[in-house]
Amino acid sequence: MALIDLFTRKPFAPTPPAEAPEPRAWPEIGETWKPEGLRVAERYYNQAHAVVLVASTGQDPCGITYYLVACLGCHYLSTRTKYHSSYIRYALGQAAEAANTHASTCRALPRQLPDRPDDDTARGLLRSWVMAMPRRDLPLDLDLAMFDSGRLELQRTNEWICAELDALAAKRDDLLSARLDEHTGTVRFSVLPPPR
Repeated sequence: MALIDLFTRKPFAPTPPAEAPEPRAWPEIGETWKPEGLRVAERYYNQAHAVVLVASTGQDPCGITYYLVACLGCHYLSTRTKYHSSYIRYALGQAAEAANTHASTCRALPRQLPDRPDDDTARGLLRSWVMAMPRRDLPLDLDLAMFDSGRLELQRTNEWICAELDALAAKRDDLLSARLDEHTGTVRFSVLPPPR
């Protein structure tokens, strides 16, 4: 071996690449989640990368769309904002502002997405909410917006909710009534006063 052989560089023989690890499935934290009955309009990340949803629950009989804000990290859920001395439902801009404000301060880690309940469980939830509503001396008009705070738990469409309310009105005519609104052509529900 010559002295020059000690100072010459030999090409480095790369080691054969190890097998690439199997890709892990990341848990769904809400980036693509589309719960039934809610049209997700916007998503925000909180400080720990949990998703804050801005979702539409549908339109009122006049065609106005309202939104809710729900954090999939903590249990924050908001459907209304304060306007002077009353509370009004969110329009998209107000809901986006509320979601962004919450996301900028929330540090909750993503939690597991709520499972979609089966029809019997969802029906039981809806009926318990109706039966828990206050019954006064006059009928109380029931608006689907009254169920907005439970929409992530219920995960059903407005049509399903109306069909179930109609079935409940037929079964419990002492609790709930259904009538056709001649102005909008939609079925309106009312919680009836308690029997005397």
